[in-house]
Amino acid sequence: MASITVVTDTDGERTPFLRDSQLEYSGGGTENSSPPSGEEPPTKNPNDPKQRLVSLDVFRGFTVALMILVDDAGKAFPSINHAPWFGVTLADFVMPFFLFGVGVSVSLVFKKAANRLAATKKVILRSIKLFLLGVILQGGYFHGRNNLTYGIDVEKIRVMGVLQRIAIGYLLASAMEIWLVNNTVVNSAVAFVRRYSFQIGAGILLGLLYMVLLYGLYVPNWAFDVSSLTMILPTSLGASTETVNCGMRSSLEPPCNAVGFIDRTLLGEKHLYQRPVYRRTKECSINSPDYGPLPPDSPTWCLAPFDPEGILSSLMAAITCFVGLHYGHVLVHCKDQMQRVIIWFTSSLPLLILGYLLSILGVPYSKPLYTLSYMFITAGASGVLLTAIYLIVDVKCIKKPTVIFQWMGMNALIVYALAACDIFPAAMQGFYWRSPENNLVSFSERLLQSLFNSEKWGTLAFVILEILFWGAVAGYMTVGGRDATGNVPKAGGKKSLDVAHHAKVLMVALSVCIRFIIRAFACGLSLLGIRGGVVAIVVEIFKLSNN
Repeated sequence: MASITVVTDTDGERTPFLRDSQLEYSGGGTENSSPPSGEEPPTKNPNDPKQRLVSLDVFRGFTVALMILVDDAGKAFPSINHAPWFGVTLADFVMPFFLFGVGVSVSLVFKKAANRLAATKKVILRSIKLFLLGVILQGGYFHGRNNLTYGIDVEKIRVMGVLQRIAIGYLLASAMEIWLVNNTVVNSAVAFVRRYSFQIGAGILLGLLYMVLLYGLYVPNWAFDVSSLTMILPTSLGASTETVNCGMRSSLEPPCNAVGFIDRTLLGEKHLYQRPVYRRTKECSINSPDYGPLPPDSPTWCLAPFDPEGILSSLMAAITCFVGLHYGHVLVHCKDQMQRVIIWFTSSLPLLILGYLLSILGVPYSKPLYTLSYMFITAGASGVLLTAIYLIVDVKCIKKPTVIFQWMGMNALIVYALAACDIFPAAMQGFYWRSPENNLVSFSERLLQSLFNSEKWGTLAFVILEILFWGAVAGYMTVGGRDATGNVPKAGGKKSLDVAHHAKVLMVALSVCIRFIIRAFACGLSLLGIRGGVVAIVVEIFKLSNN
């Protein structure tokens, strides 16, 4: 990092490094020269998609697609579903990817905060809105697929969740980026560290607070009300209250850890997630690693609630946002594209190594607890993924294969709410034929399972089509509101765009997804051994679609 430089104003504040369309779209390899004297600088359209860092949109969209994949195909493929308690699987990388992306975005948004108080006010309001949206989406009001009811008793509403954790990480990362930055000019690696030394110190203190509470907090015996749980209980359980014997410190096991103790104390057991992942452990499920009936000798804590996005674990999760801040700072200060790639990759390797060493030394990977080893290994993986995407998309300018992820990344919150929170599938299932099971969503999935003659691979095909569908929807939302020049009409101007333009945009988005579907279908048939005429027909259709 010896050649890292930063441009500063006369007042010492940072100027946005990615400040023109060429820089932000291509990744900022070179700066545009100033316009000749007497000429007006070209006006920039703030709604131009080239004003965005494409690789970050692709990273965010890939994360949303990955969430849909592991949520909807995790039951068919338990190996990609969340680990029951200890360990790390593909699904366990989704949340860290989200948090890491938030950190990178924050570093770009607050490159220069002219009014810190105003910026802080906006951050607080956005965090509150995001937190409340999470409560609405994941608090229990919507009952998900295969359940045409809604509503929640406010005494049992879930307080924490995915968006709530992201809101906490965003709030802490933004506050650090606004208030804890020195005015040091970055012209070396030492100056880079000095500029963000307060942020580094705050991250270390937050991590120490988490470790002290996790290993030092005394967890007493506790009881929970079985009759209040929203689940079907075994007939052998006659008591309405069960007691869990703890009386210990430093436990990382499901019943007696400090993460659950803090949530039960501050939030109450009725406001926690009622179907935690540890019900898929061998102690709690005869179908482990999937949910299933309780074993005959199962411990009482198998019925207890636990929130995987709890308060204490969210503090450690926020550190993943801080790691993302570091990667964003490299993007802001470093001018050379390949130097960014090298710095990012060399920063990711120590995180991966530290996470692995900690797991060997006795700190297990645990997403529900967000242990230190889990934070390091997932943050390092996030850095490697962003580095690879940046190298492909912004450095090598290979953008077409990732356009669906880019669209989804530019509309990540909408896709998450409608798809990952099952709002759209549940709404579609409201229209059925004679029986609620005979709806379009279930029929499509069963049709693919019959076509592939496999429940597992049919489910995977259905999920892939679901991701492509949301890619097309996101593509239409991204480019559907623009005119022929790529601009969004101003208020009071042209009231609506031409119908032909909307149809053209929709067809473009659908054609991209159809090409992906045809290619995937042809590959799937080949893998299943169905060759000959069918494959030839599919290949011909694919050629026609390219023409």
